[in-house]
Amino acid sequence: MSRFDEQTARPAARRAGGELRLDKTHAKLAGVCAGLAEYFGKDASLIRVIFVLGTLIGFGSFILIYLAIWLLAD
Repeated sequence: MSRFDEQTARPAARRAGGELRLDKTHAKLAGVCAGLAEYFGKDASLIRVIFVLGTLIGFGSFILIYLAIWLLAD
């Protein structure tokens, strides 16, 4: 497996159980969603939409999750 995904020119997804890190090179705010997307091998936009919907539907609970990941990761 190459280090970079040829289609997206992003680092290849980590295997499950790897370390979650903030991805500040592809970050919009703190790199939480980009880091989660890299960790799970998904698109960062999808993770961002999930966080926005979760914040609106979950009465702001996803904001607390985002802040906790921001403070604990890296």
